[in-house]
Amino acid sequence: MTVNILSMIPLSDAGRARIEGIDPSIELVMAPNWFHGEYRDTWPEYTSRSYLPPNLQGEGTRQERDALLAEAEIVLCGFPYPFDVRGRAPKLKWFHQTPAGASNLLNGDLWESDVVVTTSRGLGNTQSMAEWTVGTFFYFARGFHQAVADRTAGDFERLAYDPIQIQDKTVCVIGAGGIGQDVGKLCKGIGMRVIGTRRTANAPLDGFDAVYTPDKLLEILPEADFVSVCCQWTPETEGLIGTETLAAMKDGAIICNLARGEIVDETALKDSLKAGKLRGVGLDVYVGEFERLPDPELWADDRVLFTPHISAATDIRSSRQIDLFCRNLEAYIAGRPLENVLDWARGY
Repeated sequence: MTVNILSMIPLSDAGRARIEGIDPSIELVMAPNWFHGEYRDTWPEYTSRSYLPPNLQGEGTRQERDALLAEAEIVLCGFPYPFDVRGRAPKLKWFHQTPAGASNLLNGDLWESDVVVTTSRGLGNTQSMAEWTVGTFFYFARGFHQAVADRTAGDFERLAYDPIQIQDKTVCVIGAGGIGQDVGKLCKGIGMRVIGTRRTANAPLDGFDAVYTPDKLLEILPEADFVSVCCQWTPETEGLIGTETLAAMKDGAIICNLARGEIVDETALKDSLKAGKLRGVGLDVYVGEFERLPDPELWADDRVLFTPHISAATDIRSSRQIDLFCRNLEAYIAGRPLENVLDWARGY
């Protein structure tokens, strides 16, 4: 019995050997560039420009790509992905995406389908994301945003810097999963007090002084000088950082969001900035990021630092997503449960 795996992402020789060596039944089909033309035709132009190398335009004919999908029992994919992958892959039983965020799949026909979907939740370049968070904290704490404004103005406003010391300040990590735990460890390493929230808070976490369930967020936010948003985007977390939570934060708080833009109510965020409530905001994500540039009012504010969803980017190549895929492939062939299965009701 052959297990046909279609890889839409490039794999190193070592990665291919690991996958093929798991079981003699495996037939690994490599098609890392075949669907790029389809992505350009079906995803917003801004997504294509941001995520697809300009020299890759796709390979094969539509019929040839349909034939690849028609035989696939397992698909290994990154981002973007074919919106209609379920409809074109009648034998598909398991789809694994290397990104962590399940919300990537909301617009496709896999969502709430009969296919088992797994993600790399908590297993991306979490150290890099933690460093982005702490780097952004320092950017605003030391007044580097004022240095950028000074350079633009061609003059120094020395008294406008008002730097603060990070050591002994409190950070609240919203969503202490794989990413959030690395954020907490790094914050603890620079001398911060670390508190956070997660769905289950019945055990201590390395680097955290205290962990609470999400319903306690409004109670603990007044303690936080810094806030790191690391949770998944679900119906429960959409607009979580809004009027009420922003009001609960300390005056002069610094917020970073590397999760999903929809978790932050951008209208409430603009109101909070206008009121002088926040010292700074770091956003690696924003509402509509796959379709357009950021909100012009926010982007023009020196107190808001935008980056284009690159917090996970690094010079260090991580194999953790492939490690997970290989563990799950062994489990799949043996008939055991898989790790990181997407729960449609929960949203991740």
